[in-house]
Amino acid sequence: MCGSGDNKQGVVSMTDREKERRAAPLRLVESYWRALAGDGQVPLRSQIDPRGIESALPYAFLAERIAPSLAKLRVAGTHLNDLMGMETAGMPLSALIAPDDRDRMGEAVARVFAEGALARIDLRGEEGFGKGRIEAQMLLLPLRSDMGDMTRMIGVLVSQGRIGRTPRRFGILHAEVTPGLSATMTPAPAPQRQGFAEPPAAFSPAPIRPVAAPAKRAPYLRLIVSND
Repeated sequence: MCGSGDNKQGVVSMTDREKERRAAPLRLVESYWRALAGDGQVPLRSQIDPRGIESALPYAFLAERIAPSLAKLRVAGTHLNDLMGMETAGMPLSALIAPDDRDRMGEAVARVFAEGALARIDLRGEEGFGKGRIEAQMLLLPLRSDMGDMTRMIGVLVSQGRIGRTPRRFGILHAEVTPGLSATMTPAPAPQRQGFAEPPAAFSPAPIRPVAAPAKRAPYLRLIVSND
């Protein structure tokens, strides 16, 4: 394709452009997650609005922690279903990974949940009959549940290459886990007094006075005895 390439020969690599296009969902979801984490805390699962990542939805998924190093897919995009040739919601995330590399995936998952870390993983599909060369990138980002515990995550999986015969499982080429955000809730600061407001006076209860006994009243009826 003609253009202004770096080789000064008017050639632009279509492969590079395709990689950039494929990586767009990864960038979109990470940017959206960082915007939600503007206060320096891991976002809540309830803050995720699908409309904010609409173009990345086929590649995105939501998962829940079921063990220190295991996550279960709760919602999965159509691209994950296409790779596995079946509905992936309800499956463990490790089902997408080749058995020999599931321990490495578990280590990354455990750090995402325990440290609020971000995991970027480069993958290559297993090859065989009807399964040609395919590569993929995965991004894992932590989320908090409504209770405040870090037991949720949002992720993205984007592949390059013909899917071919399913299911397609992936080996890990490289995994990078970087520090994330704190999940600790920061207490709200105490309200400041404004202007010339005076401190409130201390409350002093009134002294307890003894209650006087009720006065005896004369009877309403009087018995008069007459012997006449």
